[in-house]
Amino acid sequence: MDVSLIVGWILGAVLIVLGIGTDKVANFIHIPSVIIVIGGTAAALIASYPFRMLAQIPKHIGIMFGAQKYNAGEVIYKFADMAQTARKRGLLILEEQAGSIRDPFLKQSVMLIVDAVDAERIREILEGEVNALIDRHEQQISIFERCTSLAPAFGLVGTLVGLVNMLKGLNVEQGAGGIGADMSTALLATFYGCILAHMLFAPMAKKLRIRNEEEVLYKQIIIEGVLSIQAGDNPKFLVEKLFSYLSQDQQKKYMKKGSIGTDDTGAVS
Repeated sequence: MDVSLIVGWILGAVLIVLGIGTDKVANFIHIPSVIIVIGGTAAALIASYPFRMLAQIPKHIGIMFGAQKYNAGEVIYKFADMAQTARKRGLLILEEQAGSIRDPFLKQSVMLIVDAVDAERIREILEGEVNALIDRHEQQISIFERCTSLAPAFGLVGTLVGLVNMLKGLNVEQGAGGIGADMSTALLATFYGCILAHMLFAPMAKKLRIRNEEEVLYKQIIIEGVLSIQAGDNPKFLVEKLFSYLSQDQQKKYMKKGSIGTDDTGAVS
């Protein structure tokens, strides 16, 4: 489980409360402003997106908190084993290994080279799937990014509502003694909108974007891996080529877990 999002929220809340002062937190509680900001944001989302997309929000919240799902190092070494097997016994033998693969994208990729599909056609098919995946993810990410603009907007609406009510209730004969309290209440809606936008929705959108980038990188590695196997690349060269897609820190991490070398025939050792 990735707890960084929760830790960030808790830390942000604590720092805000300390900045306000624990004895003054009650001054920042105003239920009508909360209703305007949260209710307005939710209503605008419902009006902007179809229910089939909104229904996916709980699933994507789970993805935010989930641990990293895609192990690039594992799939790279799996390709090294497949490359060794294919060089010794031919591509058709990979059909047996494909039967035990649970990742649908990886399984489909291996079956394409087993079926002797042209390399350019394989790239076209798989990259088309990755592009479609990116488009779907962007649609979901856009929901949270939209919230980062809607929440402050409805915060401003709440502030305007508060100001109008304050001015409507202003009594010249009684003086302006209550203006300070009324003004602070009106500004709370903007405060809520900014907090929701920049401490809640923006980190959620960023976390989803990071998960999207991890999955896209993983699938790009799969595409290059199956094409390298089809081309008959040396297993060691294949590993070095696929590791080049990873950062230096990731390369060191995965190289500690497994090593690969080749003898004179190109077999993995």
